[in-house]
Amino acid sequence: MNRFRASKFRHAAARLPRREAWIGDVRAGSVASCGNHVKASCCWIAFNAETTGVLGIVPLECQDGDKRTVSQLCCHSDVVTDFDFSPFDQLLLATGSADEMVKVWRLPESGQDMPAGAGLTLGPVGCPVDVLQFHPTADGVLASGAGKRAAVWDVGQQQPLTDLESHGDQLQSLSWKQDGRLLGTSCKDKKLRIFDPRASPAASQSVQGHENNKDSRLLWMGASDYLISVGFSQMREREVKLWDTRKFSSATHSLTLDTSAGAAMPLYDADTGLLVLAGKGDNLLYCFEASPSQAALTQVSQCVAEGRTRGLASVPKLALDVMACEVLRVLQLTDGFIVPISYAVPRKSLQEFHEDLFPDRAGTAPAAAAQAWWAGDNQQVAKVSLHPARRPPQAFTSPLVPCAAAPGPRLPDACPADADRSEGSGYSSPSSSLASPGSAAASLSASTGPSSGFASSPSQKSLQSILGPSSRFRHAQGTVLHRDSHITNLKGLSLTTPGECDGFCANHQRVALPLLSAGGQIAVLELSTPGRLPDAAVPTIQNGAAVADLAWDPFDARRLAVAGEDAKIRLWRVPEGGLRDVLQEPEAVLRGHTEKIYSVRFHPTAADILASSSYDTTVRIWELGAGREALCLRGHTDQIFSLAWSPDGKKLATVSKDGKLRLYDPRRSPQPEQEGAGPEGSRGARLVWVCGGDYLLVSGFDGRSERRILLYQARDLPAGPLSVLGIDVAPSTLLPFYDEDTSVVFLTGKGDTRVFLYEVTPEPPYFLECNSFTSSEPHKGFLFLRKTECDVRQVEVARALRLGQATLEPVAFRVPRVKKEYFQDDLYPPTRVWWEPALGARAWLAGADGQQRRASLRPPDMTPVSQAPKEAPARKFVPAAVYLAEKSDEQKKEELLSAMVAKLGSRDDPLPQDSFEGVDEDEWAKYLAQIILVGAQVVGRAFARALRQEFAASRAAADARGRSERPQSAAASRITGISLQEAQQILNVSNLNAEEIQKNYDHLFKVNDKSVGGSFYLQSKVVRAKERLDEELRIQAQSEKEKEWKAET
Repeated sequence: MNRFRASKFRHAAARLPRREAWIGDVRAGSVASCGNHVKASCCWIAFNAETTGVLGIVPLECQDGDKRTVSQLCCHSDVVTDFDFSPFDQLLLATGSADEMVKVWRLPESGQDMPAGAGLTLGPVGCPVDVLQFHPTADGVLASGAGKRAAVWDVGQQQPLTDLESHGDQLQSLSWKQDGRLLGTSCKDKKLRIFDPRASPAASQSVQGHENNKDSRLLWMGASDYLISVGFSQMREREVKLWDTRKFSSATHSLTLDTSAGAAMPLYDADTGLLVLAGKGDNLLYCFEASPSQAALTQVSQCVAEGRTRGLASVPKLALDVMACEVLRVLQLTDGFIVPISYAVPRKSLQEFHEDLFPDRAGTAPAAAAQAWWAGDNQQVAKVSLHPARRPPQAFTSPLVPCAAAPGPRLPDACPADADRSEGSGYSSPSSSLASPGSAAASLSASTGPSSGFASSPSQKSLQSILGPSSRFRHAQGTVLHRDSHITNLKGLSLTTPGECDGFCANHQRVALPLLSAGGQIAVLELSTPGRLPDAAVPTIQNGAAVADLAWDPFDARRLAVAGEDAKIRLWRVPEGGLRDVLQEPEAVLRGHTEKIYSVRFHPTAADILASSSYDTTVRIWELGAGREALCLRGHTDQIFSLAWSPDGKKLATVSKDGKLRLYDPRRSPQPEQEGAGPEGSRGARLVWVCGGDYLLVSGFDGRSERRILLYQARDLPAGPLSVLGIDVAPSTLLPFYDEDTSVVFLTGKGDTRVFLYEVTPEPPYFLECNSFTSSEPHKGFLFLRKTECDVRQVEVARALRLGQATLEPVAFRVPRVKKEYFQDDLYPPTRVWWEPALGARAWLAGADGQQRRASLRPPDMTPVSQAPKEAPARKFVPAAVYLAEKSDEQKKEELLSAMVAKLGSRDDPLPQDSFEGVDEDEWAKYLAQIILVGAQVVGRAFARALRQEFAASRAAADARGRSERPQSAAASRITGISLQEAQQILNVSNLNAEEIQKNYDHLFKVNDKSVGGSFYLQSKVVRAKERLDEELRIQAQSEKEKEWKAET
């Protein structure tokens, strides 16, 4: 190429679409990985969703003008780090994850459910998978990078073909040469390497790349000998370099971009030589022209987007609008949208195919299989034309993952089963077809259980099947109650309680607050007398040693257990009516631990049983009535962060600083019966039993100090967590509270301003996100009261106490409901009376177990919502096929045309949210109904105008074409607005045969019925074509009669 010749792409301009063309409802995740976070095939777009282990899947193109809906593919138990579509099979997707697995999925055709599981699984590879890329010429060859190693896989055999030589540090990117012979990598050790995987696992060439070890990327420039690398300079400037592998000692060209901190993501199109760059967190997209013949970068354009970039992907060339001279399309992933940005070359004529802009390119049929390529086959992929009329008719389907029997398309009235409520465990269970790590999201548990007495509407069920699993408590709202219920003017609160302590403790009558003063003083305040505390000192408990932890006896509201830093546990009894004088003498002192005590926990079913953990790495179980140590549990090797009794009181679980979860059966053995890997790091952890005691939820940190929660099956701790969910990055440990009646876990930390809510389910995807509660100032502690404190008339599902800087505020968590006058028995199952003991200490130590009774929270004057009168449907819709079958052709035509105009403007049709349960009218109807009605009017008027214009245009066209027809036929064409030739094409008849016309008309009218996916518009076309042909037959018959009459005369 002549360096002085002007490039045909120099005027390629980025075109930002209108917001209507953006793909919404995306909710992208913030994943710290080397991937681009979004990829596209000719059929689908995949992107990192905000839920751990989940990919969002959305069609590349709209179907029949409908809005694109986002589906969920839950594919891994940990973060999805990278993924790639096959260059041949447009439905084949490979995913890699921090769970050390690589999975290959076959996505469905449009309109079908996501797959129920991965087609193939590769690994585990020994460390988190960082990058993936399919081979460009051979089907079933996949390159993966994990940690310091890269591997080339035979996907069909599920075995690695080769493990490449270890890199000096973490692998950051890999790229196949377009001819499939070589593989290039970039690494955190600042080196670029080139491998010939079939010749040797060692790098054939290497060179020092960018001087900074921040995220770098490497790309081949098609099948040429040139490479493009993107990284950071020693001065933290983003830079782009060109490399010639024949002279690999230094870069042939270098360009400094800017000083932004986000890693740059490059996209290169070998056909045009266009290079698009965007940095993570930036809103600027660079476009350069990079040609191997010039070995230089020439800037073409810059594009400023509205949102900040989270990911970047290019659309395959076969999916571009070549007739509009679109040479490149980039998908920008932002927080809430995917924005398609088109690069087009301006040309005068857009009616013809410009071959100079669109040369033949590699098609979608692979040149070789995996084993043939590994044996040395270097055949190249056959090229195909991008001309719309000369493209290959059929798409390639890889045999790696067979096509499953395709289910029928989801209809609006087809919905998954409602969530069941297990009386034994007290949690809501989504449908078994829900997505999981290892199964895909295909349905949604209904937001109202079967006991609610109200069935979900078809519109609601269709919406649920689109959006994926959802919690019935997703709209729960936390509200700080009126100031009259606050306790204010708190002074001298202790801010130095250990991380293993909740900071304070409370029961339904009183609250105990450690104070900062010497001697381990504890203030005890009555919740029944809120208000401002006097400035003078309040009566306290003089513990005599700094407070490490404290807990109220659940069966005795006046007994308080306090663990001190002097390795003693003191039991205090508060006088009836509250603390009026300083309390100096404890009721009992428990001695046995040799070092500082971490935490104390009362037994959930047996009276007078207390467990404590200490720096001496033991857990001791005390019989309080006898004042003695009954059991001592051993087996820990480091600090015990947390301990928790199972709900039935049979088991005791602990999590410790040595990274281990341990499960004890205290009455059988002092050693743990199970051990499993807990959260990483040594910053703290908490655990709580969930889902009826069958699972353990652990909160902790990962290696990057991100707070996360992990779900374990209690009977199989060594198997590791079933699911891991990242929450945020903060210094304090998340304190979990689990409500067994709703299966909702509340998570917050000391010093936080936010409380996270998740419904925990025993089936995938395990964690269903709900609304979070945010306070105006950080809280020092957050505790929950027993269920009887909730106001069920306000649909209050939890009541908490928030300890602020100088206040104690009650917080109510409520679920918005429309029919508040009824008792919401789907939200309030009979609750366990855990404040009454089931048995005594001696009986439990002897091996007995007890079960606490359950009580209903329904007030006597409230009717359960499941027994509420059923409301009759406001309107019954008759299928269009039944309605039209009773009408004549003339009536069908008139009613179809009038319905097309009036349908969208009708105010009488019920709105979908009219039948929604679980959402307050104030939340939905006030604004959403206004928007829909006004929008329907506007669209209806616009549609009517467009319809009138279409009639006028078609009539004018028929008039013009009719000039060449016979006078009577031309008049008929003008009256009906359609020519004879068009009518024959619509009904697919060549000869005017009345029987054939009627047969084709009946068939086309039926298949275009709206109930089977057709439209009124298409049916009207069929009716008008039939009318025109009937008129033509009448004209011909009349003409024949006239001829016969003339012949007779």
